[in-house]
Amino acid sequence: MNLYHLRYFVTLANLEHYTKAAEILCITQPTLTYAISSLENELGVKLFEKDGRNIILTKYGTSFLIDIERVLNILDSSINKLQITGKGEGQIDIAMLRTLSIHIVPEFARGFLNENPQKSIEFKFHNSTGMTPDIIQGLKDRKYDIAFCSFLENEPSIEFIPIAKQNLVLIVPENHPLAEKDEITIAETLCYPQIIFSKASGLRPIIDELFEEGGGKPIVANAIAEDQSVAGLVSANFGIAIIPEMELLRHLPIKIINILHSSIERVFYMATLKDVYQAPVVKAFTEYVVKNADI
Repeated sequence: MNLYHLRYFVTLANLEHYTKAAEILCITQPTLTYAISSLENELGVKLFEKDGRNIILTKYGTSFLIDIERVLNILDSSINKLQITGKGEGQIDIAMLRTLSIHIVPEFARGFLNENPQKSIEFKFHNSTGMTPDIIQGLKDRKYDIAFCSFLENEPSIEFIPIAKQNLVLIVPENHPLAEKDEITIAETLCYPQIIFSKASGLRPIIDELFEEGGGKPIVANAIAEDQSVAGLVSANFGIAIIPEMELLRHLPIKIINILHSSIERVFYMATLKDVYQAPVVKAFTEYVVKNADI
């Protein structure tokens, strides 16, 4: 079915006059007549009938017009979106760990928009309640253009670029025996029950490495996936925890203690799919993040 013929049909249906429709479409009247005749032959029904010197839609033509106008509107909208995307504009879908939604990712996005005030760019943020594996799977499923998360091993199709880091600290309840300390070694924590990160968390390998470096294994009270939940349990006196240093900790009834003799940090990454087409606006944003990453 010829797309031009469908557009001719819509114009003629709205004007109900061959000569006027041909003028609007910048084609000859015989060309328009042939197009409508071809369309009717293909469909097997008459779309127009004479009404004196003019024409009007048949019952079938009226029904067809409703459907075709809706289809053409969707098509035109889609074409317009793609043309905008090709010009370095459009929507960027971003998934991120909750802890990165506080300031790191929003600051990247705002900075990029400020550098491109003349362009129509929209960010759609997916503030995941899941962990890095869930986010990476969404990236593979093409739900997102970019993910901000932890690093995962054995992901050959994903490019991980470091973009930010956090120091690790020990947090304890305010009434805990260790609360009098400002600095501590890992060995000094081993006799107390601890809230650790679950294996679903990208932090777990980092914490395991820290304990291995410190020469022991923790007494595990609970294994939790998210930073905020770990901090909440510590504040409620369910144990102590090693956790990334973040602003939230300063608003809880806990003591933050520096860890001695450790250079281990939590690193956050920007993740993208390798060897796949990226829209110009997505590519420009990833380049901006790399340029402005604080690492």
